[in-house]
Amino acid sequence: MCGIVGIVSKHNIVERQWLTVGAEVIGHRGPDDSGQWWSQDGRIGFAHRRLSILDLSPAGHQPMHDATGELTIVFNGEIYNFLTIRDELIALGYAFRSHSDTEVILAAYQQWGTDCLSRFNGMFAFVLYDAKQQRVFAARDRAGEKPFFYYYQQGQFRFASELKALLADKKIDRRVDRTALDIYLSNGYVAGGLCILQGFNKLEPGHALIFNLQTAELKKWRYWDIPQYSSSSSNHIDNDDLLLAELESLLQDAVSKQLVADVPVGILLSGGVDSSLVTAMAVRASSQVQTFSVGFPGYGQLDETAHARLIAKHFNTKHTELVPEPSEPDLLYKLARQYDEPIVDSSMIPTYLVSQLVRQYCTVALGGDGGDELFGGYEHYSRLQWMQTKLGMFPYPLRKIIAGLAGSIVPLGFKGRNWLQGLGADLQNSLPLIASHFDAASRRQLLSSLAPWQTPAEKKMSERVPAELDILQRITRMDFNNYLPEDILVKVDRASMLNSLEIRAPFLDHRVIEFAYEKVPSRLKATTQDKKILLKRLCAKVLPPDFDRQRKQGFSIPLAQWLKGGSLRELFNDVLTSADCTFDAKLVRSLMQGQDRGRGNGQRLFALVMFELWRREYQISVV
Repeated sequence: MCGIVGIVSKHNIVERQWLTVGAEVIGHRGPDDSGQWWSQDGRIGFAHRRLSILDLSPAGHQPMHDATGELTIVFNGEIYNFLTIRDELIALGYAFRSHSDTEVILAAYQQWGTDCLSRFNGMFAFVLYDAKQQRVFAARDRAGEKPFFYYYQQGQFRFASELKALLADKKIDRRVDRTALDIYLSNGYVAGGLCILQGFNKLEPGHALIFNLQTAELKKWRYWDIPQYSSSSSNHIDNDDLLLAELESLLQDAVSKQLVADVPVGILLSGGVDSSLVTAMAVRASSQVQTFSVGFPGYGQLDETAHARLIAKHFNTKHTELVPEPSEPDLLYKLARQYDEPIVDSSMIPTYLVSQLVRQYCTVALGGDGGDELFGGYEHYSRLQWMQTKLGMFPYPLRKIIAGLAGSIVPLGFKGRNWLQGLGADLQNSLPLIASHFDAASRRQLLSSLAPWQTPAEKKMSERVPAELDILQRITRMDFNNYLPEDILVKVDRASMLNSLEIRAPFLDHRVIEFAYEKVPSRLKATTQDKKILLKRLCAKVLPPDFDRQRKQGFSIPLAQWLKGGSLRELFNDVLTSADCTFDAKLVRSLMQGQDRGRGNGQRLFALVMFELWRREYQISVV
């Protein structure tokens, strides 16, 4: 795991100091080594920060060149099947100077060109300069585990693992993109290739690009997509036992590959379905498995140590229970600085605290991210199916009237408000925005000082809804393409890398992803009565009989309790009532008062505070 930053230009680059500063500000991503390289013609500059995971020797130093000197790469991530690819390339006559996966990428590109991407099993973001072809080739992994920001203007292409590295150049204008802000306030994250700042972009998961040094043209394409499910496909398996066996085999191999490292590796064990299955597969591949669970004593169901202890004892792992210190409000300033685009997910706090503790014991940790999106684990999957089944009998015009009344009469934070508004969605072809933080009317009020404020979020997100007749296929694919890469994986990457900890996700092995979407029918994912049906069958097979397969507890904090008073409440008040706050004071007061009355406005207030802290930290203009 590493941090990358660079610039490519049609013309000679005179100002270079910002590249050094940019690499320094993401030093947390790679504290073990650093490197910088400039092409002889002065048109290309690459910088790298290294967290040594494979081949800890100087042979793994980056930027890395091939033997001819024609190829140069900076790479962030891991290629889990690099040994298999390496052996194939050796058989074709290639020689290697190191035991790193970075050198394998260079040789794979030399042999297969951009088609090398189809051979990589891993999480990655890299940029490769081809001197012979006079082009730069960049790519991001299929699920979006590793970040990739870029800035493309005036014949220049700049890139970085974190946005703050690009902002090291003080001359770049830093102004909020209004469409992106509207989507953020609605969804809690900025979806797709959009970025919260004008002129900046994100390379979407499963995409690659080429920058032509002669023409300064940028060409982007999708090299991978989720496969379609079809009961008539030649790959279709109409046998539950065979599907279960294939899932077990794929997950076991994915975990086995991701345990490979030249540094200590652990398992983040919450005691839930996903992490418990990862642990079960890990003990098959290794006789010495370290597991870690985190406790929150005094917060009831938020403390999952007893469930994790059951799994650890059953598999006889080397288990460590960690208890983080209570978080201070100052931590929000640190996290606002770290998260290049603010996201509305307060679980970034425990994720950071967990990463900080686990890093004391190991450099790599495996987690269970992706299991919910792939195999139907979220509560709203069952609710949506219930809505489609039970409410489909009501005339659509009537449902739209009820939805409209809910938006105008029911206050923000009132339980069930989003679901009532969701009645206005076409459940046969679209999806309701049940996770929306602020609807269009409240966003216009929030940003009344910036009037006229346009509200394109609903339209933009509706354009991203997959064309699937099956509502479960629709919502799981929607979450995989949006919520997973822009919230969950961002949260994990920034929190862990701030502590120089690499977190891997076996469920996001692309073979597991393709199996889940291409072969597993909806009836084995979620119904109106149950969730993660196929995964629970695997649990019944490999986990202890007293394991609670029905329990579902997300990684969260008692935000509502913390906002009742104390230092966190004071911080929220100070930030949101300041004279230069972006948001409408009247609506902010209403949100606070509603929270005090027991309404669920905690995440909404968190959204506004994190945006304001981020805006101030990076001196962002919103006008």
